Amino acid sequence: MTKIIAYLGPKGTYSEVATLCYGKYLQEKKLIQSELVPIVSISQTLRTLAKGDADIAVVPVENSIEGTVAITLDTLWELEGLHIQLGLTIPIIHNLLSRGRSLEGIKTVYSHPQALAQCQKWLEKNLPQAQLIPTNSTTEALHHLNQEPTAGAISSLRAAQLYDLPIKVSNLNDYADNCTRFWVISKEPHDHGNNVSLAFAFEANLPGVLVKPLQIFADKEINLTKIESRPTKRSLGEYLFFVDLQGDTTQTPIKSALQELSSLTKVLKVFGNYDILNIDHQQLNNIS
Repeated sequence: MTKIIAYLGPKGTYSEVATLCYGKYLQEKKLIQSELVPIVSISQTLRTLAKGDADIAVVPVENSIEGTVAITLDTLWELEGLHIQLGLTIPIIHNLLSRGRSLEGIKTVYSHPQALAQCQKWLEKNLPQAQLIPTNSTTEALHHLNQEPTAGAISSLRAAQLYDLPIKVSNLNDYADNCTRFWVISKEPHDHGNNVSLAFAFEANLPGVLVKPLQIFADKEINLTKIESRPTKRSLGEYLFFVDLQGDTTQTPIKSALQELSSLTKVLKVFGNYDILNIDHQQLNNIS
């Protein structure tokens, strides 16, 4: 059996690295082969899955430095019938790639907005003269290097190796423990694991409206690991809420909490009940 897996491309992105890790996991644990399909954006990666053009999508959801990848949450809320199968956390090591002769000669630096933000302090200190230009992915940024001798790009070691590009500086991370969590998503429901991700919206955002849902979880001693608001995009000041919690949806307290929460909210979506697989540097080296 072969599964088609969509990810944010082109080859060499951190999303591809995460997808390769998951492909290896599928092969070793479930004897399933995978075919990787690069997609131009995170949103389109999820839409490719929703349309049935892929069996699985791997998308970034949170970085330890810059926080949530908002487009992932927004798109997952918009689409129907998608379920988180697994969380996958990988270490992130950014590198500055350039064909320029010196750092002083670099006038522009291209990369994904998250990568630029994760290296902001280093860039301000070492390349204060450079204009920072966002791209759709860390690999897309590399396309500029052959045309612009004064350009640099922040990307992965794998990308440098794939495209035979010189690394000017290794490990630009502002913080050493930089990692990104990805979600492995498919159309198949997944109802067991140690983590639950859900989102809900109210009929109207009235004062104190969030207190009751939070009290439900508190009363049942359910540990919330994250809560975040996102605009509904209908009206200024209207929000929906994303929540991560510890537990299994088959457990009575969580079952009961979700039933009560459903009666308080206009829309409640449970995205998945899943475990998290942590990939270390050694495992990553075996992939890339």
